[in-house]
Amino acid sequence: MLSNTCKYGIRATIYLALHAGTEKKIGIKIISKELGIPTPFLGKILQQLARQKILSSIKGPNGGFGLGRPADEISMLDIVLSIDGSDLFDMCLVDLKTCADRKQGNIPCTLHKAFSPIRKQIYEMFQNLTIDQLADELRQDNKLRI
Repeated sequence: MLSNTCKYGIRATIYLALHAGTEKKIGIKIISKELGIPTPFLGKILQQLARQKILSSIKGPNGGFGLGRPADEISMLDIVLSIDGSDLFDMCLVDLKTCADRKQGNIPCTLHKAFSPIRKQIYEMFQNLTIDQLADELRQDNKLRI
């Protein structure tokens, strides 16, 4: 459902919520090692999130990444839309067109009726679930591995 790139972006943002916040910065090599994500690939993901102001970054030897705003103001939907775009919510599952395009011709895809309520639930869940909530759940469960 989500690309690996998006999953890595979510994991990295949760990691930064747990270890950096908005004030502290953590170097990419540390994040990469802790999460087991190749550094060049992670760098592209984190830069993309920084361009969207989800993360902040500082270049240089004392630089690194941190949250661009408080963790309770970053939803999973923010990250999903920044990395994967809205295809999960717009595209038909069995066609190359958007569901809106198909509906204009009154020919929704064969899975439209079944998937439409699920798609709405996923959208609302991602919209309402914050990085702070995910980080807090990890803290409470003492499961700091992400």
